Amino acid sequence: MSLHTVSESALGNNLALRLEGISVRYRIPHERYATLREHAIRWLKRHIRYDDYLALRDISLRVHKGEMLGIIGPNGAGKSTLLKVVARVLKPKKGTVWICGRVAPLLECGAGFHTELTGRENIYLNGTLLGLSRKEIESRYQGIVDFAELRDFIDAPLRTYSSGMVSRLGFAIATDANADILIIDEVLAVGDVSFQEKSLERIKRFRRDGTTILFVSHNMEAVKSMCDKVIWLDHGVIKADGSASEVVRQYLSGDLAGS
Repeated sequence: MSLHTVSESALGNNLALRLEGISVRYRIPHERYATLREHAIRWLKRHIRYDDYLALRDISLRVHKGEMLGIIGPNGAGKSTLLKVVARVLKPKKGTVWICGRVAPLLECGAGFHTELTGRENIYLNGTLLGLSRKEIESRYQGIVDFAELRDFIDAPLRTYSSGMVSRLGFAIATDANADILIIDEVLAVGDVSFQEKSLERIKRFRRDGTTILFVSHNMEAVKSMCDKVIWLDHGVIKADGSASEVVRQYLSGDLAGS
């Protein structure tokens, strides 16, 4: 298992991202324990039994610079796990990942946030995690607040925010980082209609500017209209890949012919 951040010349072929033989395994305990003490005792006695669950199975994938790749599939298919591998939040059990450039992940509502910190403090925290200097964060701060529409709440603790407010803040931070690769996991499912439309417009601007985008969504119309290519994941394997319209058609009809 290895993860590499490489230069464009090292990756070659105008690729932004390359995955070879990626597998991710989760260990799930058989029993639930009422207390930490009970769990610790059984662990020390080696009485805990686990099931191994392969969330991803030998995934190989190449994404070109400026491409928008849609990732679709049912819940539990491995979509979010795949994004976490690319975002370097999760290390695969085996396989190799090559990444060219800065990655800005927007994985899920509240990911990377500290609920006891204010919105302002979380902007600085997340900006730092994305590799921005304090000076860069300060120069972007007002634009982030304005886009998220949170000026009246920015100094309140995040635990007082609604899920939609947290989502807006996360999207505003991730999409203001000038990333080479933008990862979006179902962000458009949260928030009101006007913010969803504004978010879609920003994603389209990123596309025009040549940013590579990985886009997970259950909104098949958005996937068809925005993505260059699509992969269909199911039980940790790629069932189909190709043009957005064709793979979405196969997914909705359950047709694996040609996949």
